[in-house]
Amino acid sequence: MRTALHFSANDVALTRFAVSPMQEVVGGLRALAGAAVPEPHRRWAEQVRGRLAATGLDRGRLAGMVPHTGHLPDFLNPAPAGSSPTLAEELTAIAATGAAQVRADLDLLAAEAGGRLPPVLEPLYRDPAAQLPRLTAEIEAYWQLALAPYWARIRTLLEADVFHRSRQAAAQGTARMLDDLHETVRWDGTALLLDRRHCAVTRLNAGAGLLLLPSAFVWPRVLTRVLPPDPPQLSYPARGAAALWESRPGTAERSDALAAVLGRSRARLLAELDSPASTTELARRTGLSAAGVSQHLTALRAAGLTSAHRAGHSVLYARTAVGDALFDPADSGFDRPGEAFDPAVTGGPAAR
Repeated sequence: MRTALHFSANDVALTRFAVSPMQEVVGGLRALAGAAVPEPHRRWAEQVRGRLAATGLDRGRLAGMVPHTGHLPDFLNPAPAGSSPTLAEELTAIAATGAAQVRADLDLLAAEAGGRLPPVLEPLYRDPAAQLPRLTAEIEAYWQLALAPYWARIRTLLEADVFHRSRQAAAQGTARMLDDLHETVRWDGTALLLDRRHCAVTRLNAGAGLLLLPSAFVWPRVLTRVLPPDPPQLSYPARGAAALWESRPGTAERSDALAAVLGRSRARLLAELDSPASTTELARRTGLSAAGVSQHLTALRAAGLTSAHRAGHSVLYARTAVGDALFDPADSGFDRPGEAFDPAVTGGPAAR
């Protein structure tokens, strides 16, 4: 199906970008929902699926609302008010969703599933006001297990995409930038043409402009949302998303160089955190004592190089954007004029 989203000059002028944690929550769940996880995300899926199964989150309300294909509830992706909302801000918007909107989204899910909701969603349909706080708590739990330890890496990817496309629009025009978003998206001068859509996308009474959301997880498709009075949303694969989970080249060499500054044990631990890990796992990999690993991680965290994230009964440690930059300076974003990353960011619900 091909649909067209028509634009006025005012709509073009109001087109903007945003980085949305909830877009990654929904996109990540959709990637996990299929029989086979898309190739770019299998390394990530191998690490998080066990955590989700251990807590039952793979069978909860949130998982029940995100099928592998078909309708995604609009209320799970509230329109960001700014360019970089926090997860906490988006959860507040979700918790405030009216009962009519919740039931309308669930009705669409039921229709695509043969006319009946999964039992786990029936309480939400009966009493949205009472169940939405439980849903937002579940989203936050999923975030801590599946995304918070990786958020520095994901956010760097998304912000780099926004930076690139903003420069492209400034240098070559908005039309060229829109044409370059995805193979199924094309600007014809008056409308944005969207090919192979699951459902029609029309402006109707939606707000002016267009909200563009780069995503690490929507590959290989694009996702759309049109819910008046919000502006239409288009979520597209961020540049470089296919290589997001690949091990960084030259890690061993960089670790050797960093050892002269950080000490060999701390440099080794920082290198091992190319994938988030617990103290016990890091001790097993490195041969250091668990107490020694804990002491070194505390120092690395105080320096803004690592962050800690509760995952069930354990704590996962991950490199921050600053820590990642030590191993891949060219991908850190520090070469962007006027930009820098905050070393205090931990990647939790309130992170950018």
